[in-house]
Amino acid sequence: MDTNRNIIARLRERIPTFECVEGCHDCCGPVTTSSEEMSRLPVKTDAEHEAAWEHLNCVHLGPNGCTVYDERPLICRLFGTTPRMPCPNGRRPEVMIDTKTENQIHHYIANTRQVLV
Repeated sequence: MDTNRNIIARLRERIPTFECVEGCHDCCGPVTTSSEEMSRLPVKTDAEHEAAWEHLNCVHLGPNGCTVYDERPLICRLFGTTPRMPCPNGRRPEVMIDTKTENQIHHYIANTRQVLV
């Protein structure tokens, strides 16, 4: 049986990467993620969550960008890799994500318990 951890790993491998504008966080904001992905992120205090919410930021956004970039959720990885979620700065991978993988990611998100990051 495929565990959520294996599904996430397999989907991550299939998401194309590209180089962001250094220090940019235009696509960062409060997002939901699966409990499995959330368990990989550092625990933040209620005060940290409230401060992030005041500015409609992700609690893991630091002064130099994402502080959990290597473990960022699937939804964050998807930004900029599909025409449905374009990078506001026009950045993109050489080859955009294939429709099958994008649909599998959306299916995973829709069918797992989501929590607010």
